[in-house]
Amino acid sequence: MTLCDIRFDHFAVIDWSGQAVERPAGLALAHATGGDAAPTLLRPERGWTRPALAQWLAEHGRAGTRMLVGMDLSPAFPFLDAGGYFPSWDQSPADAPALWQFVDALSANDPHLSANSFLLHPEARRHFRQLRDCGDLFPTGRGRFRVCEHGQAAMRLSPYSCFNLVGAAQVGKSSLTGMRVLHRLRGLVPIWPFDPLPDHGPVIVEIYTALAARAAGLRKGLSKIRDGASLDEALAAFGTRPHAPLARYDDHSTDAILTTAWLRRAVADAALWHPEHLTPKIAQTEGWTFGVY
Repeated sequence: MTLCDIRFDHFAVIDWSGQAVERPAGLALAHATGGDAAPTLLRPERGWTRPALAQWLAEHGRAGTRMLVGMDLSPAFPFLDAGGYFPSWDQSPADAPALWQFVDALSANDPHLSANSFLLHPEARRHFRQLRDCGDLFPTGRGRFRVCEHGQAAMRLSPYSCFNLVGAAQVGKSSLTGMRVLHRLRGLVPIWPFDPLPDHGPVIVEIYTALAARAAGLRKGLSKIRDGASLDEALAAFGTRPHAPLARYDDHSTDAILTTAWLRRAVADAALWHPEHLTPKIAQTEGWTFGVY
């Protein structure tokens, strides 16, 4: 299947959260159809839960909705740099789907699709930098990075190691909870580039919301939008009409809306589906961020 064979009628972006609560404040979902209308924010009255978002995705998978979905999380850990996700651990999975199953199994008793039990495992914790607990296998410096994260850095973005769980910008907890969701979607929704692109139905890609903000002309360090006028100005960079006013403007909602508009335009860029450094081995183990060349 090639890009020329795919037509998406719907576009969506999920701003993810690893917060170990039922309804994380950071979960946001925006949706758009083709054309130039602004994406709309979809939100249940009490906010999203991770299981509810997993169900929303599964339902579209069963319905065969032609939708490209961007999820703001890292779907796998670094592998190529050390020849495995968890070197020296004899249970270290061989590929990404096995990793998702592994994380889910070790976190089976954690509520809300959180993953604290995985991080408490005596072998797993050795690889992570956690608050007041830096594992003995966490390397000196910023930690291990996937190949595509080196690509992010080359684009002057600011990737964080998935093994670093300290600081407001850490992404490891989001990645772990996201892996539990991806495990539940196996066989229902293909996840690029781990799965081949289908001839119909939804596809999930990893996205980095800062990349969309940069493409809209927002400067590094000033990419968070917190008012309607700024959001409309950024949307206009993607040929998108003004949005319907929101009850509240927060980073998660505006990131989801803007990145959905970017995704709708970026889907036609064939180069983004064929990154220069994406090898079959990387596609099997580490994955790739859509939008990184």
